[in-house]
Amino acid sequence: MTGISKSFAGVAALTDVSLEVLPGEVHALLGENGAGKSTLMNIATGTLRPDAGAMTVRGEPADDLNPREAARRGIAIVHQHPAVLPDMTVLENLLVALPSTVFPKGVSVEDTASALLARVGLRVHLRDRVEQLSVAQKHLLEIAKALAVDPALLVLDEPTAPLGQESVDLLFALVRRAVADGTSVVYITHRLAEVRELADRVTVLRDGKLRATAVVSEISDHDLLALIVGRQLDSTFPPKHVAGADEQPNLVISGLTGRGFTNVSVQARPGEIVGVSGVVGNGQSDLLRALAGLEPFEGTATVGVSSLSSKELLARAAYLPADRHSEGLMMRLSVRENAAVSALRRFKQRVLMNRKRELAMVGDTLGSLSVKAASMDAAVSSLSGGNQQKVMVARALLSEPILVLADEPTQGVDVGARAEIYGILREVSASGVPVIIASSDAKELEGLCDTVIVMSRGHVVDTLRGDAITEERMIHAAVSSTTRTVSTDDVREQDRPPTARALGFRRFMQGDYAPAVLLVAVMVGLGAYIFSTNDRYLGDFNIQSMLLLVSALGFIALGQTIALLTGGIDLSVGPLAGLLVVVASFFIVEESAATSLVLGFLAMLAVSIAVGLINGSLIRFGRFTAIAATLTTYIAVQGVSFLLRDSPGGYISGDVSRLITTKLGPIPAAFIVLVAVTIGLEFALRKSRWGWNLRAAGSDEESARRVGVNINRTVVLGYVATSVLTFGGAIMLMAQLGIGDPSQGVTYTLSSITAVVLGGTSLLGGRGTFVGTILGALLLVQVLNATVFLGLDQMWQYILQGTLILAAAILYSLARSRRARRTKKA
Repeated sequence: MTGISKSFAGVAALTDVSLEVLPGEVHALLGENGAGKSTLMNIATGTLRPDAGAMTVRGEPADDLNPREAARRGIAIVHQHPAVLPDMTVLENLLVALPSTVFPKGVSVEDTASALLARVGLRVHLRDRVEQLSVAQKHLLEIAKALAVDPALLVLDEPTAPLGQESVDLLFALVRRAVADGTSVVYITHRLAEVRELADRVTVLRDGKLRATAVVSEISDHDLLALIVGRQLDSTFPPKHVAGADEQPNLVISGLTGRGFTNVSVQARPGEIVGVSGVVGNGQSDLLRALAGLEPFEGTATVGVSSLSSKELLARAAYLPADRHSEGLMMRLSVRENAAVSALRRFKQRVLMNRKRELAMVGDTLGSLSVKAASMDAAVSSLSGGNQQKVMVARALLSEPILVLADEPTQGVDVGARAEIYGILREVSASGVPVIIASSDAKELEGLCDTVIVMSRGHVVDTLRGDAITEERMIHAAVSSTTRTVSTDDVREQDRPPTARALGFRRFMQGDYAPAVLLVAVMVGLGAYIFSTNDRYLGDFNIQSMLLLVSALGFIALGQTIALLTGGIDLSVGPLAGLLVVVASFFIVEESAATSLVLGFLAMLAVSIAVGLINGSLIRFGRFTAIAATLTTYIAVQGVSFLLRDSPGGYISGDVSRLITTKLGPIPAAFIVLVAVTIGLEFALRKSRWGWNLRAAGSDEESARRVGVNINRTVVLGYVATSVLTFGGAIMLMAQLGIGDPSQGVTYTLSSITAVVLGGTSLLGGRGTFVGTILGALLLVQVLNATVFLGLDQMWQYILQGTLILAAAILYSLARSRRARRTKKA
């Protein structure tokens, strides 16, 4: 890489940076958070385009890289924030990210995927959703994807930050093996010990500029630190507290028991910091979550002189979670909003917020932490990982907590910022606020904490104070205790490992098809009740009538499903269906020639494709939100309908209508076609790259882009498919109406959305089924039909539909929020 420069919104992230990586070497890349390391590697792997500079790979120019092209050239990256798709399964994440050549013919996809996971020591089920994995497991999945392509150049961006020691040792072994096979590795880290252990050469960036490149064996840690921070660091850790003989504890935890930990007791005096150590996944995070009021517990937690309940802790404790992206920050809000959200009462002036006070207090706190951001109103997602961590610390300080709980507080943070965070935590403790830190870095706990408890399998196996707090003592206590068998008396019924059958049932209930099963049960129950009151309910005429109505709604709802899977919505499908019927009323009329009929259907198809292209283009290239874009199209399409026909007219050919409504026994042929289309779409959604890309775009757009999904093309073509399926619904609607009526079709917008939501497709995108959508359409038509058979007035249609939607939304949210309560071992 030669002379690479890159700016964001006028702010330089990289300025004239050059980097050379030799075959078969580990090249460490160091720098503070925001120095430009990740930006440089995102350019190297095709995720970003440089503003200036040139790149060559194996001597060949590589100036137009994208993620797919980078993968083809043998470049792979493990991102600091894993490029995983939370709504998709572990297997689907592998399939969407990896080229088909990784999965050889003659070997099942599942066997190949299992081998890839076993290679990195990741023990999870292939059908588990990625959102249910721990942070460490997501990183291991990312590493498995990178190693699967046997890369010529492997970029590792803070790969060990969330990993336990066992996983770190395995990763280092994999890196050494890859290097021995000729792979070059760029290793981004904040841990100098890892540089010494792995790297051959090191490059340091500061403020987006190249500071030095050196052979690791020829440069000292002291000189590296000076290059990284631009100043000398006297000490990483602040002085520890010296307790007086008569000081009373301000924190007493006694017999605390909760999900994932048992009988934890510890105390601390003012000015002391408590550390929680142990192999990752042994109850440390569970303990902190309970003390934050996020999980119930038994026992007592006394701060000062008050014993606090979970509710009180939730309101008054400050919690910094290890996973800052999913739990710590609201990524769509600004830096200021994220920092201020827990301290709004401090900015209140009578009944309103005092913005001047908010800006001053938030600005002072962010400034004291040296947060690097374009402005306080910049999106927090635009910050580097370390600066995002500082924003969480700022929020904790602003909330004036009575207890501070930090889970991996310096994960992904550079040495300079780490020292600042240590100093802040020490100052908070010195002010009389108890501080508890859980960390997988024993050196960190040794240098910072006054008391350390070591946990194994949810139990405290050692408590260290003063000079006894050493890395060796902590590791020995944790490792030597892992062979202990926890008595069944210590394990509550709720903590017993679930059986394979229970795990399978849980996996199904959290899957996409659970809502479909629920809909079938509701339809069977409702049908049985109606039939018990009127035996004509299952007559041929009624079945035919319902299925014809379902055929029109079903096609439109299938199209709506595609829009929702991308994370969008299409409000224009109803008016579009009406417009297509109006267009048909000019061509497909009585005594029309065959040429006219063909032109009519082609005109309907062309209009639907045009509307889909307009919707997709407005969203992806015009930067409209999906609602704004499709609402604009809704109004325009409806207006065109009335321009073409200001009143009903143009009778549809009876022969065409009879052909469309042909029946095979009591079943309309159109419904059979609908079922066939649904099965085909469902298969494509689960088994084809089109389906994986569609769900990937809706699950996490940035991660999808990083794994090589062309988001613009996927979304635009998705909206075209939505409109084409609406064309199928319009054909059915045309046969039912028999006339071009510009006022018809509008109601199908809300009906289609209702059917999709009932079928379990998420309004947030990324997950859903076409089968569920058709069942949702069936249930809607059944409810409409039920009001007739039960003699209810029209009001009951809306009451029943509203009740169904509310029930579906509640049940779906509950099913989606069910997670494994324990943190899984990496």
